[in-house]
Amino acid sequence: MRAAEQALIDSGESVSSLMERAGKGAAQWVWRVAGGRPVTVLCGPGNNGGDGYVIARELHARGAEVRVLAPLEPLTEAAIAARRSCDAPVVERAAGGILVDCLFGSGLTRPLEPHHAAMLSQLAEAHSASIAVDLPSGIESDSGRVLNAGVPSYRLTLALGAWKQAHWLMPGMALMGERRLVDIGIQPVPTAATLIRRPRLRPPLSDAHKYTRGLLAVVGGAMAGAGMLAARAAMHGGAGYVRLFAPKKGTAAPDELVVDDRPLSEALSDDRIDALLAGPGLGRSDEAQERLSAVLDRDVPTVLDADALVLLAPGMLGARTAPLLLTPHEGELARLCERFGVDNAGRIERLLALARSTGAVVIAKGPDTLIAAPDGSLRFTQPAPSWLSTAGTGDVLAGIVASRLATDRVPLAAAEEAVWLHGEAARVAGVAFTAADLVRAIASAYARCL
Repeated sequence: MRAAEQALIDSGESVSSLMERAGKGAAQWVWRVAGGRPVTVLCGPGNNGGDGYVIARELHARGAEVRVLAPLEPLTEAAIAARRSCDAPVVERAAGGILVDCLFGSGLTRPLEPHHAAMLSQLAEAHSASIAVDLPSGIESDSGRVLNAGVPSYRLTLALGAWKQAHWLMPGMALMGERRLVDIGIQPVPTAATLIRRPRLRPPLSDAHKYTRGLLAVVGGAMAGAGMLAARAAMHGGAGYVRLFAPKKGTAAPDELVVDDRPLSEALSDDRIDALLAGPGLGRSDEAQERLSAVLDRDVPTVLDADALVLLAPGMLGARTAPLLLTPHEGELARLCERFGVDNAGRIERLLALARSTGAVVIAKGPDTLIAAPDGSLRFTQPAPSWLSTAGTGDVLAGIVASRLATDRVPLAAAEEAVWLHGEAARVAGVAFTAADLVRAIASAYARCL
Protein backbone atom coordinates (compact mmCIF):
# COMPACT_ATOMS: atom_id res chain seq x y z
CA MET A 1 0.00 0.00 0.00
CA ARG A 2 2.84 2.38 0.82
CA ALA A 3 4.46 1.63 -2.54
CA ALA A 4 1.20 2.22 -4.38
CA GLU A 5 0.58 5.51 -2.58
CA GLN A 6 4.13 6.63 -3.30
CA ALA A 7 3.63 5.88 -6.99
CA LEU A 8 0.61 8.20 -6.99
CA ILE A 9 2.56 10.91 -5.18
CA ASP A 10 5.43 10.56 -7.64
CA SER A 11 2.91 11.11 -10.46
CA GLY A 12 1.75 14.43 -8.98
CA GLU A 13 -0.72 13.58 -6.23
CA SER A 14 -0.18 14.72 -2.64
CA VAL A 15 -1.03 13.19 0.73
CA SER A 16 -3.75 15.82 1.07
CA SER A 17 -5.30 15.09 -2.32
CA LEU A 18 -5.37 11.35 -1.54
CA MET A 19 -6.92 12.16 1.84
CA GLU A 20 -9.63 14.14 0.08
CA ARG A 21 -10.42 11.19 -2.20
CA ALA A 22 -10.48 8.75 0.69
CA GLY A 23 -12.58 10.94 2.95
CA LYS A 24 -15.11 11.82 0.27
CA GLY A 25 -15.45 8.18 -0.81
CA ALA A 26 -15.89 7.01 2.78
CA ALA A 27 -18.39 9.79 3.49
CA GLN A 28 -20.70 8.42 0.80
CA TRP A 29 -20.86 5.07 2.60
CA VAL A 30 -21.35 6.68 6.01
CA TRP A 31 -24.17 8.85 4.62
CA ARG A 32 -25.97 5.77 3.28
CA VAL A 33 -25.56 3.74 6.46
CA ALA A 34 -26.54 6.63 8.72
CA GLY A 35 -29.85 7.10 6.96
CA GLY A 36 -30.48 10.44 8.64
CA ARG A 37 -29.20 9.45 12.08
CA PRO A 38 -26.57 11.55 13.87
CA VAL A 39 -22.93 10.72 13.15
CA THR A 40 -19.99 10.92 15.55
CA VAL A 41 -16.54 10.94 13.91
CA LEU A 42 -13.70 9.92 16.22
CA CYS A 43 -10.46 11.44 14.87
CA GLY A 44 -6.93 10.45 15.84
CA PRO A 45 -3.65 12.33 15.34
CA GLY A 46 -2.50 10.82 12.07
CA ASN A 47 -3.71 10.65 8.50
CA ASN A 48 -6.54 8.31 9.49
CA GLY A 49 -7.77 11.13 11.69
CA GLY A 50 -7.37 13.46 8.71
CA ASP A 51 -9.67 11.17 6.72
CA GLY A 52 -12.17 11.55 9.57
CA TYR A 53 -12.12 15.35 9.36
CA VAL A 54 -12.83 15.15 5.62
CA ILE A 55 -15.70 12.72 6.29
CA ALA A 56 -17.17 15.03 8.94
CA ARG A 57 -16.85 18.06 6.64
CA GLU A 58 -18.56 16.27 3.76
CA LEU A 59 -21.42 15.00 5.93
CA HIS A 60 -21.90 18.44 7.49
CA ALA A 61 -22.08 19.98 4.02
CA ARG A 62 -24.84 17.51 3.13
CA GLY A 63 -26.84 18.61 6.14
CA ALA A 64 -26.16 15.64 8.40
CA GLU A 65 -26.07 16.06 12.15
CA VAL A 66 -22.38 15.36 12.66
CA ARG A 67 -19.98 15.96 15.54
CA VAL A 68 -16.26 15.39 15.90
CA LEU A 69 -14.47 13.85 18.86
CA ALA A 70 -10.73 14.58 18.82
CA PRO A 71 -8.94 13.22 21.91
CA LEU A 72 -5.56 13.88 20.23
CA GLU A 73 -4.49 16.88 18.20
CA PRO A 74 -3.58 16.23 14.54
CA LEU A 75 0.15 15.83 14.00
CA THR A 76 0.67 15.36 10.26
CA GLU A 77 0.58 18.25 7.82
CA ALA A 78 -2.30 16.73 5.85
CA ALA A 79 -4.34 15.99 9.00
CA ILE A 80 -3.81 19.54 10.28
CA ALA A 81 -5.03 20.95 6.97
CA ALA A 82 -8.04 18.63 6.98
CA ARG A 83 -9.04 19.78 10.46
CA ARG A 84 -8.81 23.42 9.39
CA SER A 85 -11.17 22.72 6.51
CA CYS A 86 -13.73 20.97 8.75
CA ASP A 87 -16.54 23.14 10.09
CA ALA A 88 -18.40 20.35 11.89
CA PRO A 89 -18.67 20.98 15.65
CA VAL A 90 -16.02 19.44 17.91
CA VAL A 91 -17.47 17.98 21.12
CA GLU A 92 -16.11 16.20 24.19
CA ARG A 93 -18.74 13.44 24.38
CA ALA A 94 -21.46 12.02 22.15
CA ALA A 95 -23.99 9.20 22.02
CA GLY A 96 -26.60 7.87 19.66
CA GLY A 97 -26.54 7.31 15.92
CA ILE A 98 -23.47 6.12 14.04
CA LEU A 99 -19.88 6.06 15.29
CA VAL A 100 -17.12 6.45 12.69
CA ASP A 101 -13.77 5.19 13.98
CA CYS A 102 -10.87 7.20 12.54
CA LEU A 103 -8.72 6.99 15.65
CA PHE A 104 -5.93 4.77 14.27
CA GLY A 105 -6.06 2.98 10.93
CA SER A 106 -3.55 0.79 9.12
CA GLY A 107 0.04 0.67 10.33
CA LEU A 108 -0.78 0.18 14.00
CA THR A 109 1.62 -2.33 15.60
CA ARG A 110 1.16 -1.75 19.32
CA PRO A 111 -1.89 -1.75 21.59
CA LEU A 112 -3.94 1.38 22.11
CA GLU A 113 -3.34 3.27 25.30
CA PRO A 114 -5.76 1.94 27.95
CA HIS A 115 -7.75 5.18 28.14
CA HIS A 116 -8.11 5.30 24.34
CA ALA A 117 -9.22 1.67 24.22
CA ALA A 118 -11.76 2.31 26.99
CA MET A 119 -13.04 5.42 25.22
CA LEU A 120 -13.50 3.53 21.94
CA SER A 121 -15.36 0.72 23.69
CA GLN A 122 -17.64 3.14 25.55
CA LEU A 123 -18.42 5.09 22.39
CA ALA A 124 -19.29 1.91 20.50
CA GLU A 125 -21.72 0.93 23.24
CA ALA A 126 -23.28 4.41 23.20
CA HIS A 127 -24.02 4.31 19.45
CA SER A 128 -26.35 2.04 17.51
CA ALA A 129 -23.70 1.01 14.97
CA SER A 130 -20.00 1.57 14.28
CA ILE A 131 -18.08 2.04 11.03
CA ALA A 132 -14.28 1.61 10.85
CA VAL A 133 -12.34 3.68 8.34
CA ASP A 134 -9.52 1.63 6.79
CA LEU A 135 -9.22 -0.68 9.83
CA PRO A 136 -10.79 -0.83 13.28
CA SER A 137 -8.51 0.82 15.82
CA GLY A 138 -6.67 -1.87 17.74
CA ILE A 139 -6.12 -4.36 14.89
CA GLU A 140 -2.69 -4.94 13.35
CA SER A 141 -2.95 -4.38 9.62
CA ASP A 142 -0.55 -7.08 8.39
CA SER A 143 -1.45 -9.97 10.69
CA GLY A 144 -5.07 -9.37 11.71
CA ARG A 145 -3.98 -9.63 15.34
CA VAL A 146 -6.29 -7.94 17.84
CA LEU A 147 -3.99 -5.75 19.90
CA ASN A 148 -6.43 -4.79 22.66
CA ALA A 149 -9.00 -6.75 24.60
CA GLY A 150 -12.51 -5.45 24.08
CA VAL A 151 -12.12 -4.09 20.54
CA PRO A 152 -15.75 -3.54 19.49
CA SER A 153 -17.54 -5.17 16.60
CA TYR A 154 -18.28 -3.03 13.56
CA ARG A 155 -21.16 -3.09 11.10
CA LEU A 156 -18.94 -1.92 8.25
CA THR A 157 -15.22 -1.50 7.55
CA LEU A 158 -14.15 0.76 4.69
CA ALA A 159 -10.79 -0.19 3.19
CA LEU A 160 -9.10 2.86 1.69
CA GLY A 161 -7.42 2.38 -1.67
CA ALA A 162 -6.63 -1.31 -1.36
CA TRP A 163 -7.35 -4.26 0.88
CA LYS A 164 -4.99 -4.77 3.80
CA GLN A 165 -4.11 -8.30 4.88
CA ALA A 166 -6.03 -7.92 8.13
CA HIS A 167 -9.29 -7.45 6.21
CA TRP A 168 -9.18 -11.18 5.40
CA LEU A 169 -7.35 -12.64 8.40
CA MET A 170 -8.68 -13.97 11.67
CA PRO A 171 -9.19 -12.96 14.37
CA GLY A 172 -9.42 -9.33 13.26
CA MET A 173 -11.76 -9.85 10.33
CA ALA A 174 -14.41 -11.34 12.62
CA LEU A 175 -14.88 -7.87 14.14
CA MET A 176 -15.14 -5.92 10.87
CA GLY A 177 -18.66 -6.70 9.68
CA GLU A 178 -19.20 -6.02 6.01
CA ARG A 179 -16.12 -4.82 4.12
CA ARG A 180 -16.15 -2.37 1.23
CA LEU A 181 -13.34 -0.87 -0.83
CA VAL A 182 -13.06 2.91 -1.36
CA ASP A 183 -11.26 3.68 -4.62
CA ILE A 184 -8.63 6.42 -4.41
CA GLY A 185 -6.84 5.64 -7.68
CA ILE A 186 -4.43 3.02 -6.36
CA GLN A 187 -2.89 0.89 -9.12
CA PRO A 188 -1.92 -2.79 -8.68
CA VAL A 189 1.54 -3.59 -7.37
CA PRO A 190 2.88 -6.69 -9.19
CA THR A 191 4.29 -8.41 -6.10
CA ALA A 192 1.27 -7.79 -3.88
CA ALA A 193 -1.05 -10.48 -2.60
CA THR A 194 -4.51 -10.52 -4.16
CA LEU A 195 -8.05 -11.46 -3.20
CA ILE A 196 -9.51 -14.28 -5.29
CA ARG A 197 -12.60 -13.48 -7.31
CA ARG A 198 -15.30 -15.46 -9.04
CA PRO A 199 -13.45 -17.50 -11.68
CA ARG A 200 -14.38 -17.46 -15.33
CA LEU A 201 -14.99 -21.04 -16.38
CA ARG A 202 -16.01 -22.32 -19.78
CA PRO A 203 -18.31 -25.12 -20.87
CA PRO A 204 -16.63 -28.04 -22.64
CA LEU A 205 -15.61 -27.46 -26.24
CA SER A 206 -18.00 -28.74 -28.88
CA ASP A 207 -15.64 -31.59 -29.76
CA ALA A 208 -14.79 -32.51 -26.15
CA HIS A 209 -14.90 -36.03 -24.77
CA LYS A 210 -14.26 -37.45 -21.33
CA TYR A 211 -10.51 -37.76 -21.75
CA THR A 212 -9.93 -34.30 -23.20
CA ARG A 213 -11.78 -32.85 -20.20
CA GLY A 214 -9.36 -34.56 -17.83
CA LEU A 215 -9.06 -37.96 -16.18
CA LEU A 216 -8.75 -37.80 -12.40
CA ALA A 217 -7.94 -40.79 -10.23
CA VAL A 218 -8.85 -40.68 -6.54
CA VAL A 219 -6.77 -43.13 -4.51
CA GLY A 220 -8.87 -44.49 -1.67
CA GLY A 221 -7.86 -46.53 1.32
CA ALA A 222 -9.04 -47.80 4.66
CA MET A 223 -12.11 -45.56 4.99
CA ALA A 224 -14.23 -45.88 1.88
CA GLY A 225 -16.63 -43.04 2.65
CA ALA A 226 -14.12 -40.17 2.55
CA GLY A 227 -12.62 -41.25 -0.77
CA MET A 228 -16.10 -41.72 -2.21
CA LEU A 229 -17.12 -38.24 -1.07
CA ALA A 230 -14.06 -36.67 -2.69
CA ALA A 231 -14.69 -38.59 -5.91
CA ARG A 232 -18.34 -37.49 -6.02
CA ALA A 233 -17.28 -33.88 -5.52
CA ALA A 234 -14.69 -34.21 -8.28
CA MET A 235 -17.36 -35.43 -10.69
CA HIS A 236 -19.05 -32.02 -10.40
CA GLY A 237 -15.80 -29.99 -10.52
CA GLY A 238 -15.15 -30.07 -14.27
CA ALA A 239 -13.15 -33.23 -14.93
CA GLY A 240 -14.65 -35.44 -17.64
CA TYR A 241 -13.73 -38.76 -16.06
CA VAL A 242 -13.23 -39.66 -12.40
CA ARG A 243 -12.05 -43.05 -11.19
CA LEU A 244 -11.81 -44.26 -7.62
CA PHE A 245 -8.93 -46.66 -6.97
CA ALA A 246 -10.27 -48.67 -4.02
CA PRO A 247 -11.57 -52.13 -3.16
CA LYS A 248 -15.12 -52.63 -4.50
CA LYS A 249 -16.14 -54.61 -1.45
CA GLY A 250 -18.27 -52.44 0.78
CA THR A 251 -18.08 -49.50 -1.62
CA ALA A 252 -21.55 -48.18 -2.46
CA ALA A 253 -20.66 -46.14 -5.52
CA PRO A 254 -23.03 -44.19 -7.77
CA ASP A 255 -23.55 -45.84 -11.14
CA GLU A 256 -21.58 -43.17 -13.00
CA LEU A 257 -18.41 -43.56 -10.90
CA VAL A 258 -15.87 -46.14 -12.01
CA VAL A 259 -14.36 -48.03 -9.05
CA ASP A 260 -11.10 -49.74 -10.00
CA ASP A 261 -10.04 -52.46 -7.54
CA ARG A 262 -6.95 -53.67 -9.38
CA PRO A 263 -3.60 -53.54 -7.59
CA LEU A 264 -2.66 -49.89 -7.27
CA SER A 265 0.52 -50.17 -9.33
CA GLU A 266 -1.52 -51.60 -12.20
CA ALA A 267 -4.27 -48.99 -11.91
CA LEU A 268 -1.73 -46.16 -11.83
CA SER A 269 -0.05 -47.35 -15.03
CA ASP A 270 -2.74 -45.79 -17.23
CA ASP A 271 -0.90 -43.03 -19.08
CA ARG A 272 -4.15 -41.13 -19.67
CA ILE A 273 -4.34 -40.06 -15.99
CA ASP A 274 -4.11 -36.27 -15.83
CA ALA A 275 -4.18 -35.84 -12.04
CA LEU A 276 -4.26 -37.82 -8.81
CA LEU A 277 -5.83 -37.22 -5.41
CA ALA A 278 -4.71 -39.08 -2.30
CA GLY A 279 -5.56 -38.60 1.35
CA PRO A 280 -9.30 -38.71 1.99
CA GLY A 281 -9.89 -42.07 3.68
CA LEU A 282 -6.34 -43.24 2.94
CA GLY A 283 -5.53 -44.29 6.52
CA ARG A 284 -2.19 -44.14 8.28
CA SER A 285 -1.05 -47.76 8.17
CA ASP A 286 2.02 -49.19 6.46
CA GLU A 287 -0.20 -50.05 3.51
CA ALA A 288 -1.40 -46.44 3.34
CA GLN A 289 2.23 -45.29 3.32
CA GLU A 290 2.94 -47.60 0.40
CA ARG A 291 -0.07 -46.32 -1.52
CA LEU A 292 1.03 -42.73 -0.99
CA SER A 293 4.56 -43.52 -2.17
CA ALA A 294 3.14 -45.12 -5.30
CA VAL A 295 1.04 -42.02 -5.98
CA LEU A 296 4.01 -39.68 -5.61
CA ASP A 297 6.23 -41.91 -7.73
CA ARG A 298 3.69 -41.70 -10.56
CA ASP A 299 4.74 -38.03 -10.92
CA VAL A 300 1.62 -36.52 -12.43
CA PRO A 301 -0.16 -33.42 -11.04
CA THR A 302 -1.26 -34.47 -7.57
CA VAL A 303 -3.38 -33.22 -4.68
CA LEU A 304 -2.64 -34.44 -1.15
CA ASP A 305 -5.16 -34.05 1.65
CA ALA A 306 -5.99 -35.44 5.09
CA ASP A 307 -4.08 -38.66 5.91
CA ALA A 308 -1.63 -38.13 3.06
CA LEU A 309 -0.48 -34.91 4.75
CA VAL A 310 0.15 -36.81 7.97
CA LEU A 311 2.24 -39.42 6.16
CA LEU A 312 4.12 -37.04 3.87
CA ALA A 313 7.86 -36.65 4.52
CA PRO A 314 10.52 -34.58 2.69
CA GLY A 315 12.27 -37.60 1.20
CA MET A 316 9.11 -38.58 -0.68
CA LEU A 317 9.23 -35.52 -2.94
CA GLY A 318 12.83 -35.58 -4.11
CA ALA A 319 12.33 -36.98 -7.61
CA ARG A 320 9.04 -35.25 -8.42
CA THR A 321 8.70 -32.74 -11.25
CA ALA A 322 4.91 -32.54 -11.65
CA PRO A 323 2.77 -29.94 -9.84
CA LEU A 324 1.75 -30.69 -6.27
CA LEU A 325 -1.07 -29.18 -4.17
CA LEU A 326 -1.44 -29.59 -0.42
CA THR A 327 -4.70 -28.80 1.42
CA PRO A 328 -3.91 -28.75 5.17
CA HIS A 329 -6.08 -27.48 7.99
CA GLU A 330 -4.37 -25.69 10.87
CA GLY A 331 -3.17 -28.81 12.67
CA GLU A 332 -1.90 -30.46 9.51
CA LEU A 333 -0.16 -27.24 8.52
CA ALA A 334 1.70 -27.15 11.82
CA ARG A 335 2.76 -30.77 11.40
CA LEU A 336 3.99 -30.17 7.84
CA CYS A 337 5.98 -27.13 8.92
CA GLU A 338 7.67 -29.22 11.62
CA ARG A 339 8.53 -32.02 9.20
CA PHE A 340 9.86 -29.71 6.52
CA GLY A 341 11.87 -27.57 8.92
CA VAL A 342 9.77 -24.42 8.64
CA ASP A 343 9.90 -22.37 11.83
CA ASN A 344 8.92 -18.87 10.69
CA ALA A 345 6.97 -16.99 13.33
CA GLY A 346 4.00 -15.58 11.41
CA ARG A 347 1.30 -17.68 9.78
CA ILE A 348 1.77 -16.10 6.35
CA GLU A 349 5.56 -16.38 6.54
CA ARG A 350 5.28 -20.06 7.55
CA LEU A 351 2.85 -20.75 4.73
CA LEU A 352 5.06 -19.15 2.08
CA ALA A 353 8.13 -20.95 3.45
CA LEU A 354 6.30 -24.30 3.34
CA ALA A 355 5.28 -23.68 -0.28
CA ARG A 356 8.92 -22.98 -1.18
CA SER A 357 10.22 -25.95 0.77
CA THR A 358 7.79 -28.46 -0.75
CA GLY A 359 7.52 -26.89 -4.19
CA ALA A 360 3.75 -27.14 -3.75
CA VAL A 361 0.80 -24.80 -3.90
CA VAL A 362 -0.56 -24.86 -0.36
CA ILE A 363 -4.21 -24.19 0.51
CA ALA A 364 -4.30 -23.41 4.24
CA LYS A 365 -7.93 -24.19 5.09
CA GLY A 366 -9.86 -22.35 7.76
CA PRO A 367 -12.20 -19.44 8.35
CA ASP A 368 -9.55 -17.29 6.63
CA THR A 369 -8.31 -19.67 3.93
CA LEU A 370 -5.03 -18.65 2.29
CA ILE A 371 -3.31 -19.96 -0.84
CA ALA A 372 0.47 -19.78 -1.28
CA ALA A 373 2.64 -20.80 -4.24
CA PRO A 374 6.36 -21.66 -4.40
CA ASP A 375 7.12 -18.45 -6.33
CA GLY A 376 5.85 -16.34 -3.41
CA SER A 377 2.38 -15.66 -4.81
CA LEU A 378 -0.22 -15.25 -2.07
CA ARG A 379 -3.99 -15.30 -2.37
CA PHE A 380 -6.57 -14.27 0.21
CA THR A 381 -10.16 -15.47 0.15
CA GLN A 382 -13.44 -13.99 1.22
CA PRO A 383 -14.91 -15.94 4.14
CA ALA A 384 -17.19 -18.82 3.25
CA PRO A 385 -20.28 -19.68 5.33
CA SER A 386 -19.43 -21.04 8.76
CA TRP A 387 -21.79 -23.96 8.06
CA LEU A 388 -18.77 -25.53 6.35
CA SER A 389 -17.56 -26.50 9.84
CA THR A 390 -18.95 -30.02 9.52
CA ALA A 391 -17.42 -33.42 8.79
CA GLY A 392 -16.53 -34.22 5.21
CA THR A 393 -16.42 -30.74 3.73
CA GLY A 394 -12.63 -30.89 3.53
CA ASP A 395 -12.91 -34.07 1.43
CA VAL A 396 -15.30 -32.19 -0.86
CA LEU A 397 -12.78 -29.37 -1.29
CA ALA A 398 -10.01 -31.84 -2.08
CA GLY A 399 -12.17 -33.43 -4.77
CA ILE A 400 -12.92 -30.06 -6.37
CA VAL A 401 -9.24 -29.02 -6.28
CA ALA A 402 -8.16 -32.26 -7.94
CA SER A 403 -10.90 -32.00 -10.54
CA ARG A 404 -9.83 -28.47 -11.48
CA LEU A 405 -6.20 -29.63 -11.62
CA ALA A 406 -7.13 -32.47 -13.99
CA THR A 407 -9.11 -30.01 -16.12
CA ASP A 408 -6.68 -27.15 -16.63
CA ARG A 409 -3.34 -28.44 -15.18
CA VAL A 410 -2.45 -25.03 -13.66
CA PRO A 411 -2.00 -25.58 -9.91
CA LEU A 412 -2.48 -22.03 -8.59
CA ALA A 413 -5.51 -21.46 -10.81
CA ALA A 414 -6.94 -24.82 -9.77
CA ALA A 415 -6.59 -23.85 -6.11
CA GLU A 416 -8.27 -20.47 -6.60
CA GLU A 417 -11.14 -21.91 -8.64
CA ALA A 418 -11.75 -24.73 -6.20
CA VAL A 419 -11.78 -22.56 -3.10
CA TRP A 420 -14.25 -20.18 -4.72
CA LEU A 421 -16.51 -23.04 -5.91
CA HIS A 422 -16.39 -24.65 -2.47
CA GLY A 423 -17.47 -21.44 -0.74
CA GLU A 424 -20.16 -20.70 -3.30
CA ALA A 425 -21.51 -24.24 -3.05
CA ALA A 426 -21.83 -23.67 0.70
CA ARG A 427 -23.87 -20.54 0.04
CA VAL A 428 -26.08 -22.47 -2.38
CA ALA A 429 -26.53 -25.34 0.11
CA GLY A 430 -28.00 -23.00 2.72
CA VAL A 431 -27.92 -23.85 6.41
CA ALA A 432 -27.22 -26.95 8.46
CA PHE A 433 -26.10 -28.87 5.38
CA THR A 434 -24.12 -32.10 5.23
CA ALA A 435 -21.13 -32.85 3.05
CA ALA A 436 -23.44 -34.73 0.69
CA ASP A 437 -25.65 -31.63 0.38
CA LEU A 438 -22.53 -29.62 -0.40
CA VAL A 439 -21.61 -32.00 -3.22
CA ARG A 440 -25.06 -31.57 -4.76
CA ALA A 441 -24.64 -27.78 -4.70
CA ILE A 442 -21.35 -27.74 -6.66
CA ALA A 443 -23.02 -27.79 -10.06
CA SER A 444 -25.07 -24.68 -9.23
CA ALA A 445 -21.93 -22.92 -7.99
CA TYR A 446 -20.16 -23.92 -11.22
CA ALA A 447 -23.02 -22.50 -13.30
CA ARG A 448 -22.43 -19.10 -11.71
CA CYS A 449 -18.95 -19.03 -13.23
CA LEU A 450 -20.02 -19.62 -16.84
